[in-house]
Amino acid sequence: MSNALVVKAAQLIGAGDIAGAEYALVSLVDAEGDHALVEVLEELPPKDLLAIIREFDSSKESVINLLVTPEQFARTVIMERLYADRTHGYLRSMINSVIFRDEDETAEFIEAIGALDGGCEALVDYLTDRDEEVLHFLRYDTFNLFVDEESDAIERAEACDGDWKEMTWRLKHEHPDMFEQIWPVLKNRMRERLRQEAEEEAERIARAEGAAAAEAPAKVVPAKPAAGPAEESAL
Repeated sequence: MSNALVVKAAQLIGAGDIAGAEYALVSLVDAEGDHALVEVLEELPPKDLLAIIREFDSSKESVINLLVTPEQFARTVIMERLYADRTHGYLRSMINSVIFRDEDETAEFIEAIGALDGGCEALVDYLTDRDEEVLHFLRYDTFNLFVDEESDAIERAEACDGDWKEMTWRLKHEHPDMFEQIWPVLKNRMRERLRQEAEEEAERIARAEGAAAAEAPAKVVPAKPAAGPAEESAL
């Protein structure tokens, strides 16, 4: 039964019917219970499981997102990097909808991701858009960029947003070995981003100045009037 279901789900995913594949898998819960679906997900290729998890987030919940194990999910996170999504939007949505679903399991999910090659790099991708705040938190334990005193450090409850703040707080305070691998890479990426932005701004200014110079009217130098008779006699 499980093998046939895996094949059916794979066929539906291959045909682009992600919702159909998800429905077929979830139907197993009604017939045999949660444990049966967990076993089937273990047999499902990571790329197929990723296709389903990618399709659903906190706004479109799926039973699969609720039942996927930390190890299964960690493999899909690594696989997500192969999509080369420069915005990392799907990655953030996936992580937020799964690993923060139950506070008692969040640490296990983070550890499972960190245990795989490429796991910490995936979390760097997840945090890239918040690089300045994360690096500020590294030093001062606050995300407020205008505060530079450790006495204003925030507590865990203040960071529990089910998003990047909670991830950053947990990494620094609960998974420091992983955070030590993440923040230097994030810092290098931030430096490169700022360098590129500075170059682009300089090019923009140069183009604007060049366009302004090209549009400026040429300066007309008035001709010297010819000497009259009186001027000639004076010479």
